[in-house]
Amino acid sequence: MQVFEAMTPNVVSVLPDTTLVDAALAMKNLDVGPLPVVEEGCLVGVITDRDITVRATAEGWDPRTARVREAMSREVVTCREGDDVRNAARLMQDTQLRRLLVVDGEGNLTGIVSLGDLVLQTGDDRLAGETLERVSEPTAWVKP
Repeated sequence: MQVFEAMTPNVVSVLPDTTLVDAALAMKNLDVGPLPVVEEGCLVGVITDRDITVRATAEGWDPRTARVREAMSREVVTCREGDDVRNAARLMQDTQLRRLLVVDGEGNLTGIVSLGDLVLQTGDDRLAGETLERVSEPTAWVKP
């Protein structure tokens, strides 16, 4: 099965010039933590609730005037819509992410695939279990 068969298409995104307040409101209304940042259809970053809190609020930035481009993460882990879902699951495991943004060959955002999508769409309980276990492993800085 390929990623495009399991992903959620039509993902809501924000522009780099969106204010942090507007990004936070979108997150609240959609009940999500991350929002892709897109410019002319191309994925240029991702802004998370943590980015807004740790990068912006902790630095004292005014969320009404600060822009997404100032707080977003520019390095985004993605997969391609034609990738096999097992490869996407391995990427989730390796990066300890529960969601991957999906792009086409030109880097245009086409969707998002989550661990839940893999479970529901593939029916592969073993793949889902392995991925969840690896994604949930404590990081090096957390004491067991």
